[in-house]
Amino acid sequence: MKKLIPIVLTLSLIAPPLFADDKRENERLENCGIVIQEIMDIPDDIPQDLIDKAFCVIVYPSVVKAAFVVGGSYGRGAMTCRTGERFNGPWSAPTMMALEGGSLGFQIGAQATDFVLLVMNERGARAILNSKVKLGGDASAAAGPKGRNAEASTDVTLRAEILSYSRARGLFAGISLAGSTVRPDNGANTKLYHKDTTGEDIVLKGAVPVPASAQKLISYLNKKSPKNTSSGKEI
Repeated sequence: MKKLIPIVLTLSLIAPPLFADDKRENERLENCGIVIQEIMDIPDDIPQDLIDKAFCVIVYPSVVKAAFVVGGSYGRGAMTCRTGERFNGPWSAPTMMALEGGSLGFQIGAQATDFVLLVMNERGARAILNSKVKLGGDASAAAGPKGRNAEASTDVTLRAEILSYSRARGLFAGISLAGSTVRPDNGANTKLYHKDTTGEDIVLKGAVPVPASAQKLISYLNKKSPKNTSSGKEI
């Protein structure tokens, strides 16, 4: 038994660093949970009927303005979709996401901005889960309408595959991200879940459980919008 002690001690010293590199990813998910609740609880917020029609939600917390100036990586966030073959089940474990590209500047002039994107149909959801998608090119995108209902919104807005919202320094607005790209951040997924897995496997195949750091995000969405009212339909 004495010969085993050095081995056990060695393993105990080696193991922690193998799982220490997920701290940033877990903090990202915790921030996503805070952002989604704060934005959706704004009085003149994202219309409930649009949330109920959304197939997926993407959250990018604290995207820094300077990134738009230098043309680097804009932001890192997470995406969750309704589970099930027809996207009609509870919200899934999150896949990590990146927001990149273009020369778009912030229309509301803040140093850091939170973004929430609603993916409004199955085509858009599957495209984003599988590859890099250019907003306004590969997928139609529009600034999301505000208010408790969206009945007065234009047909163009309501036909968009992705609706985008932003918040900075307390100012909430619909803002267009056309020209930017969204894609799965598979490197972050590997760090978070400690294995190679794709966004599609995470969201559509239930390859991993919801991590503790994402519980606030997922439980809030399940409470806020438990049912997909457009399930099985392209809108």
